[in-house]
Amino acid sequence: MQFIDLKSQQSLIKKNVLKRINLVLEHGQYIMGPEIKELENNLSVFTNSKYVVSCSSGTVALWLVLLALNIKKNDAVFLPSFSFTSTAEVVALVGAHPIFIDVDDTYNICIQKLYEEIKKVKKKKLNPKLIIPVDLFGLPANYSQINKIAKDFNLKVLSDAAQSFGATYNNKIVGNLTDITATSFFPSKPLGCYGDGGAIFTNNKKLSEVLKSIRIHGRGNKGKYFNIRIGTNARLNTIQAAVLLEKLKLFKNELKIRQTIAQNYNSALQERFITPKIKDKIYSAWAQYSIISKDRKREKIMENLKKNNIPTMIYYPKPIHQQKPYRKYFINNPTNLEKTEFFSKNIFSIPMHPYLKTSQQKKIIKCLL
Repeated sequence: MQFIDLKSQQSLIKKNVLKRINLVLEHGQYIMGPEIKELENNLSVFTNSKYVVSCSSGTVALWLVLLALNIKKNDAVFLPSFSFTSTAEVVALVGAHPIFIDVDDTYNICIQKLYEEIKKVKKKKLNPKLIIPVDLFGLPANYSQINKIAKDFNLKVLSDAAQSFGATYNNKIVGNLTDITATSFFPSKPLGCYGDGGAIFTNNKKLSEVLKSIRIHGRGNKGKYFNIRIGTNARLNTIQAAVLLEKLKLFKNELKIRQTIAQNYNSALQERFITPKIKDKIYSAWAQYSIISKDRKREKIMENLKKNNIPTMIYYPKPIHQQKPYRKYFINNPTNLEKTEFFSKNIFSIPMHPYLKTSQQKKIIKCLL
């Protein structure tokens, strides 16, 4: 049994993927080939976002946005500590100050704590500039409230949708819920390529142009050797775009299957476990299915699953604020991250992917109960 089964998906599309890759080999445009524009156009249609900028990874997507927004030293960026480290590392890399916020029972950034921390920071020497909500496990954060807070305090919002691409919030799809959205196409993500990849979504034309410039060494309109700003090399390669074009054809149906699998888990496990909390009019992309045992015996449960050849994962065993490179930021701005620390000690994830067989899911549930 696979935690995420990429081979079953590949068996469905291998012929068409190879055909796409052969076309790339024939035209030889391995960097910024025609498949890049085709993919960006298709992603724009999928998300109803006016502008899409593909790039080399989800981490780079976040980083490019911070560069485009000129986030810098003494700027405060608000983000959850219950996340993968890339959310915080890009903030540190541009010299800004990550402000760690606790999460609520949805595992996403706590609105009340966010509001309180912004007010606290405004009294210090830091300049509040940006909120980065993380749509953990595929569930969109509370963007109605986040956008309101951002407007009240004149902040930008960058959605870290590495795990939530394909999800919806109040009938709007991820990629079009706030100012800017960054996602990842890492192979294990709901929509993943066969390597690293990412994309940025916005309805701001000027911002999209800056992002495209930074993506290719700060290039202007006069050619590759005429640069108008400091940039970097952050392009998605053409072969990965070709792969994503084929995978995107399966994606809507895969999302529906993920919903069914999650509903089956919820129905069977909610009495013994703390299962994901999803509000009305919100649909998760179910990148992971994560639960907490009510008797707090995570290791014992995971060991039993392992004996039955059922893989598990822990996202995330140590919050960012407790990790060595980030402790200094937390010490300078200490706050209560009680739920973050509780979840890290107790949460674990079980197999979740659209190719999970009914018999496999029944086995998982039986072993958990």
